[in-house]
Parts: sequence; C-alpha cells; structure tokens
Amino acid sequence: MKIPDVVKKKLQMLPHEPGVYFMRDRHGKIIYVGKATSLRNRVRSYFRQGTLRSAEPKLRGLIRQIADFDVLVLRNDAEATLTEGRLIKEYRPRYNVLFRDDKRFLLLRVDPAEPFPRFTTVRLRKSDQAIYFGPYANSAAAYAAKEYVEKTFGLRVCRPREPGPEDHRHCLNDVIRFCTAPCIARITPAAYRARVDEALAFMRGERPEHLQAIQAAMEEAAAARDFERAAALRDTLFLLKDAVKRRIRGTKSLELKTDEARAGVRELQTILDLATPPRVIETYDISNISGTFAVGSMVCAVDGMPQRNRYRLFRIKTVEGSDDPRMMAEVIRRRYGRLVAEKAALPDLVIVDGGITQLRAARAELDALGLQALPAVGLAKRFEELYPMDLAREDPDHPCEPVGRGPIQLPADGHAIKICKRIRDEAHRFALTYHRRLRLKKMRESLLDEVPGIGAKRKQQVLGHFGSVARLRRASVEELQAVPGVGPAMAGLIKETLSHYSTRRAAPPEL
Repeated sequence: MKIPDVVKKKLQMLPHEPGVYFMRDRHGKIIYVGKATSLRNRVRSYFRQGTLRSAEPKLRGLIRQIADFDVLVLRNDAEATLTEGRLIKEYRPRYNVLFRDDKRFLLLRVDPAEPFPRFTTVRLRKSDQAIYFGPYANSAAAYAAKEYVEKTFGLRVCRPREPGPEDHRHCLNDVIRFCTAPCIARITPAAYRARVDEALAFMRGERPEHLQAIQAAMEEAAAARDFERAAALRDTLFLLKDAVKRRIRGTKSLELKTDEARAGVRELQTILDLATPPRVIETYDISNISGTFAVGSMVCAVDGMPQRNRYRLFRIKTVEGSDDPRMMAEVIRRRYGRLVAEKAALPDLVIVDGGITQLRAARAELDALGLQALPAVGLAKRFEELYPMDLAREDPDHPCEPVGRGPIQLPADGHAIKICKRIRDEAHRFALTYHRRLRLKKMRESLLDEVPGIGAKRKQQVLGHFGSVARLRRASVEELQAVPGVGPAMAGLIKETLSHYSTRRAAPPEL
C-alpha cells in the first residue's frame, strides 16, 4: 500500500501523549475516530505492513481509504475516552461501530426528593432536582463506588419509591448487603437521610478518611500475608480513587478559580469606583495585518469566569487600511446599536484592548447611542494599565486634555489584574483564530489565481465542483476534466500548479 505523502510527514511528528485521532478520506471527510494512550504508537500501527497482512477486512478497508489524519492531544486516557465518545456521536464516522447505539457513559444519580434516596446508575443527565456524579469513562469505577456507598452507609438498593413491609418479604438485602431496612422501620427517616448525606459527602471527596481506611486495611492484609484480600482491597481502592479523587482535584480547582474571579470582580468595582460589582464584562479586540482580513472579537465573562456561549465575532465592513480605533468603533457601534434596538440587557463593564485612542473611539460610539452611563475602560498591554472612562472624554475648556485621573496601574499581586489579563488574552486569542482562519481560506482559494488563463468564473466553477481546495488538490487530471469548461490542457495546468505549491509548501506571491 502506498502511504500518502501528507500522512508520512504527519507520522514523523506524532507525540507520545494520550489523545484522539481522526482518519479522513480523500474528500476530507472523517471516517474513523479513535483514542490512544500514545498517539505516536497507535496511529503509526495502522500503516505497518504487518497490519495490512493480518488485519480483519474492515480494518484493511479503513486503512486503504485514509488520505489524511489529525490528532487532538489530551491530558489523560480517561479524557481521551470521553472525547472519543462525544466526537463519534457528533460526526458518526462510517467505520466506528462501538458507539453506534448512542451509548453514553455511566453517571451515578441520587434523587433527594425521594423519602429514602438511593444511588442508581443512568446514562443521561436530566434537568431535574437530582444529584449526579460522573460521567465515568471507567464503568467499573462507577459500579465500585455505588457498591461501596451502599455497603458502607447502609443504603437501600430496591426499586420502590417508598418501600414497605411487603417489599421486605422478598428481600434479604438487610442480611447480605448491610441495608438498614427502612422498609420495616429499622431506621428512622432522619437517620437514613443523614447516612445519605454522608455518602454524598464521600462522593464529593469530602471524606478522605474512608480511602485512608481502605489503604490501611490493604497494608495490614499484605503484612499478614493475606495477599488475596490485599489484592481485592487494592483493586477497590484504585477504582474508588478513580471515581472520587479526580473529582476532588477538579472541584477544588474550580472552586479556587471561582473564588479568585469573584474577588477580582469586587476589586475592579473598588478600583474603578463603580456603583455595583461588574458581574457581566464584555471585552473587545481587533486583529488584522495592514488592514487585511480585519476582524473583531467580543468575549464575555460572568462573575469573572468566561462564558463561551456569549462570545461574538465581527468582520470589519466599513474601514479600509490599518486603523484599529475606527475598527473598534465599528464593532462597538454594531454590537450596542443592536442591543439598544432590541432593548436587550447591557453588560456591567466594557473593556477594549488598547490604550486611550481605542477607548475614545469606543466611548464616542457608546455616547452617541445614549449609553453615557455604561462604564468602559481601556486595557493597555505594555504596563497592564487601565484607562478609566473619564479619559475617553475631553475637557471642553481644554480640548486636548482628558477629564479626570490618569491611567490606573493594577496591583501586580491582585485578583483584578488576573481577571483583566485572562479575558483580554481570551479576546485576543478568539480574534486571532478567526483572522487566521479567514487568511488561510483565502490563501488556499487564491492558489487557483496562479493558474495562467483561469478567470474568476472558471475558478468558482472548479471550487464549486470539488467543494474545497483540499479535495481539489487530491483530484486527478481525469477528475478535473469532469468540470464543465475544463479541457485536458487546462486540467493538466491546474494539477501542475497545485502540485508545485503543495510540494514547495509556498503561498502564492499575492493574496
């Protein structure tokens, strides 16, 4: 089997890290998604000669259709497993059969509204009042955690919402599973609920002494040469740590970030002398190269934490050349003109990336829309200074001088500077990513401009026929001739030009 050149190059650069890989056919369509503990070892294994000789027919068929692949590096194998399942459900690749039944990962569910709550396993998180733990990439860990809390805290496993004596007649769980038997009133509802609360605290990682007790029991069994029991306790401990300890780290980290963010919001209120804390902050940035592919971005933070569902992108329409302040003015005018027209909620604070000129441009647009009371500040990157809103307005008696105090130097060890830098950098990243995407798209499309004798109409016909430049690159001369108006000579010229730039990895002279 001949391996495509693009695949050969990518195989040399694969990392020894966990992640997810996407196999694509010659049309660029994803045909298989897989996960790997080592992306380098796993992906390279597909292209060994031994794999083609000994693999089953389905795998051989997959390998023969691979024209390209991409990888996504992740932190660990569990995250790779979860990501793999999500992507398979999203893209439905034809060679993936493992998740075709729309199978979801396990969750543990507790409904506190039940008279005697119990732990159950489910695969769908509903918008109800129940408490959920998971999802668990390792289903054995989920079942081990469920069994442990039931046995340790004496929780019931029976299905009735409110079990009674009739249910107990056919149940021996109070004998063989340590159930406290609320069905026959061996425990009061209040005492049972206290046990449920302890079980929930354990699952949230708030009772580490249970894991320490299992560790001590395992070491004691090993010292007594009871290796079978020690091995069983070791496996239980491993599964419980997988179910609980990862949640401990993630929860504490999230709580810490949330607390810092809220502290930063309060600090910003004090520094900017605002009447209320700026809970909703919108931050704007502009990205362009000499005025080309100019774009603007808006990112939103609520209580100091990014809210990606509120992000917005803008293509600059009215400004030509490199003029960041006028571009910022256009973005502000379009954004808040729409909010005013729709009578939608306004943010508590507007931050523009840049100094006094960008802030003045934004402030002028806000004032023109009747939003004089909406706080707006500029954030200069060089010294991490905030330009307060008063600096954006000029003194009527001295037109060249701003009103109010000068730039504010944010405390280097404060929480406010962390919030401002985080959302400013996020706005910059968001705008730059969009800018690069547009530039790359134009660069690819402009390759056809290098073909002698091809006009704008013919170019659109060719691109429309293949759908993308990626597919066009892989097309044969015969396939190119299938485009109306493209004869053998033109097809050969297109193929030669695209091959030339693909081999040299060069962009055309002009965009």
